[in-house]
Amino acid sequence: MHTLCRLLIMLLLSAAIAPVAHAERIKDLAVIAGVRANQLVGYGLVVGLDGTGDQTSQTPFTVQSLKSMLANFGIALPPGTNPQLKNVAAVAIHAELPAFAKPGQTIDITVSSIGNAKSLRGGTLLMSPLKGVNGQVYAVAQGNLIVGGLGVSGSDGSRVSINIPSVGRIPNGAIVEREVPMSVGGENYLNLNLHNPDFTSATRLAEKINATFGAATASPIDSTTVRIMAPQDLAQRVAFVSEIENLTIEPGQSSARVIINSRTGTVVIGQNVQVLPAAITHGSLTVTITERTAVSQPLPLSRGETVVVPATEVAVEKEDRRMFLFDAGVSLQEIVNAVNKVGIAPGDLVAILEALKGAGALRAELIVI
Repeated sequence: MHTLCRLLIMLLLSAAIAPVAHAERIKDLAVIAGVRANQLVGYGLVVGLDGTGDQTSQTPFTVQSLKSMLANFGIALPPGTNPQLKNVAAVAIHAELPAFAKPGQTIDITVSSIGNAKSLRGGTLLMSPLKGVNGQVYAVAQGNLIVGGLGVSGSDGSRVSINIPSVGRIPNGAIVEREVPMSVGGENYLNLNLHNPDFTSATRLAEKINATFGAATASPIDSTTVRIMAPQDLAQRVAFVSEIENLTIEPGQSSARVIINSRTGTVVIGQNVQVLPAAITHGSLTVTITERTAVSQPLPLSRGETVVVPATEVAVEKEDRRMFLFDAGVSLQEIVNAVNKVGIAPGDLVAILEALKGAGALRAELIVI
């Protein structure tokens, strides 16, 4: 049987197979409104580097920071002194303060060079405050860096880097100093916000909670929020939230989408993508121009001159592609599988998808990023 016929039969058979539904925990689908992490950022100095720190002639803020730190310890440099340090680097520090983090707990931090330091390997971060968006200090960072990258340079300016040696991490490198006020819901209720807004998921979530805890316990507000009546006692409310998080529902299916990365040719196909009956033929025309040179040698005893003449070769190649015929109800995933078996390149596949959308045969939102 012809290859194309076998592919069409495969498409028609696989189109009849419905997607398998699966249940997910509510804690994986939604989050309690108001329970969120907060971003922290800070500035500091990394010391102890093996000659891979900032070139202070080009990063004056590193010297300024060092002078300010020494002044806090009662050490004053002579006026006009500009130390040329190679073992110090100015860095930016960022971290995420989890919800309900208490003073004395530790969090991980990431340290990134903001000067021209070649590597932070082997460095130690000195005590640095981490501030929130309101300017308040919520944590203090300090510790030895773990750097996954490696950089090696030669005297002639050549340099080889593995990964990124100018960024490092310090596990448990910051101590929380201040708590962010946070509560679990309002006085009589709490709101659950879905990660992916969907009216079907919100309705099913409310129905599941009402079936478990009684009618009128939960009500969907919109495609994102479900309002739940909760106990006023904090201990009972925590236990109540714990039970809700472990309930399982079948979330609503997302809208049909096809995502195309125009730079890499990557195609991501969502669920429920269908096509109407369509016939597709796709071919490509390749023109190859080759520039060469030839030497014209005159005959002996003639007055001619040896010259170089250009020789251009033009070749045109047209690929012969067969026509595809797709019936209604065939999913786009199966179409892509069939096209790939024939050997069409990703760029050609993108062109076919765009043509299907233009013809109105693609029942999906086509998004190009």
